[in-house]
Order: sequence, then C-alpha cells, then structure tokens
Amino acid sequence: MSTNTKRQAGAREALAVPDGETVPVEAPTSSDAPVRRRRRRVPEITYSVLVFIGLLVVWQVVVEMFDVSNILVPAPSAVAVSLVDGFRDGSLVSHSIVTMKEILIGFGIAVGSALVSAVLITQFRTVERVLFPLLILTQTIPKVAMAPLLIVWFGIGISSKVLTVALIAFFPLLINAVLGFRSAAHEQVEMLRSFGASRMQVMRHLQIPSALPHIFAGLEVAVILSVTGAVVAEFVGSSEGLGYLIQASNFTLDVARTFAVIVVLSAVGIALHAVVVQLGKWLVFWTATPTNAASEV
Repeated sequence: MSTNTKRQAGAREALAVPDGETVPVEAPTSSDAPVRRRRRRVPEITYSVLVFIGLLVVWQVVVEMFDVSNILVPAPSAVAVSLVDGFRDGSLVSHSIVTMKEILIGFGIAVGSALVSAVLITQFRTVERVLFPLLILTQTIPKVAMAPLLIVWFGIGISSKVLTVALIAFFPLLINAVLGFRSAAHEQVEMLRSFGASRMQVMRHLQIPSALPHIFAGLEVAVILSVTGAVVAEFVGSSEGLGYLIQASNFTLDVARTFAVIVVLSAVGIALHAVVVQLGKWLVFWTATPTNAASEV
C-alpha cells in the first residue's frame, strides 16, 4: 500500500468518512513560494539599475583594456568627471535651463492646440472634413526640414525652438486625443442624449473620462519628442542650450563633455516622462497602466 493510500485510510478512520466519499487533501506548499514573494517585492527598476551599472563596468573595462582614445569613446569615469565639472562651473546648469524653457513652453502649446483641435474635430463634422486633412498634410513635412525655415523667420532666439517643439509634439497627442474622444460607446452617448443631456454634458461626463487614458498615452510620447525637438532646433541654429553645447563640444573634440550633455538630456527626458506618468496615475486612477499590469503577472 502506498504512502498516500495509508494517509487517506488514516484520515477516514479519524474523521469517520464513508468509503464512497473522498477526503480533500491539501496540496503541498511549494518551497519556491517564499522566493517568488521576495522577488515580487523587489521593484522592477532595481533590475534595470543593476543591468545599467553592469554595462558601465563593461564599458570602463573595455576602454581601459584596449586603450581607446577619449576622442573616440571616453570612459564612464571621464564622462562623470566632465559632468561634475560642468555643474561646478555652471555651464550645464545655464544651458539646461534654456533647453527646459523651450521644452516646457513648446510642449504646453502643443498640448493646448492638440486638445482644442481634437474637440473641434470630434464634435463638428464640418471641421473634421476641412481641418483634419490639412493637419495630416502638414505632418507629412519633416520637422527637421522646417527647422531652418523657422530659424530664418523667427531668428535664433527661443521662439523658433518653441515652435519646433510644438510642431513635433502636436500630432501624436492630437491622434490619441481624437481616438480617445471617439472611444466612448455610441450606445452610452445616445442614452445620455435621450435623457436630454447637452453636447457639453455628454463630453464632460462621458467623452472626457473615456479620452483621458488615450490623452495621457499621447502625452507620454509627446513629452519625449519635445526633448528631441528642442535639441534638433538648437542644432540648426542657436547660441545657447544643450544642443548648442553639444555642437561646441564636438568642435573642440571634447567628446567627454558631449557624453555628459547627453546624460543630462536623458535625465531631463526621464524626469518629464515620470511626471506625466505620475499625473496619469493620479487623474486616470480607474485604469491599469501597462507597468502595473505587467507587475501583476
């Protein structure tokens, strides 16, 4: 007689269970369960940080092992020294402030114009037929090609950079906002209208809540593109900003400073993206973000 059969027979005798019935046996607890719980407690960002540190170590070792010139690829230690020096002498701080102004103002203009355009397109059929094809036509023009013209028209000051940022960030947000406003169920819209709700009431109570997840998805894309737009505009023509600092560093073959500026730009993009994501969690709390959904698996 096997061990499981003996255990079930002993359980029947102790509990006086008839022969025709079965005794539920608890499944043995897996020894891996505590390990899995501990793994779930570790934030996903920890693994990303560890991988990033590992890549930096490999980068440092390879540069030192093969004696790579700093003009080609500087070591991470050299980039860190240049980064500290840039903050110490204030050059990175002053140029970062200029670029941040361009990003925030241009991004704000893009958000306002995209949302207003999305409302007009989704609420008025005539505006959709007239305005939407024109907007799509303007987006077929590469923004890099428009940047020199904006420099000629508005000069090398902040105005041309702001317009470049707004043009680049506008369309992704517009498309997501239009899809969001149209995502409201047609049956729900008709039900509200049958109860006498006005167009504004339908938008306020149904279409805007339905559109918010799509809008924040567009904001996450647009805010990253805003950083790219500002740097591209500064490449074309500027006298200040992080893009200008990259060009000046390349001209003097200070590649370590170029990498340091790239690090600052990456930090700016990550910070802005994190702010948008956090706002989305606060305002669109009824939907699960992709990060939360992936962590539950």
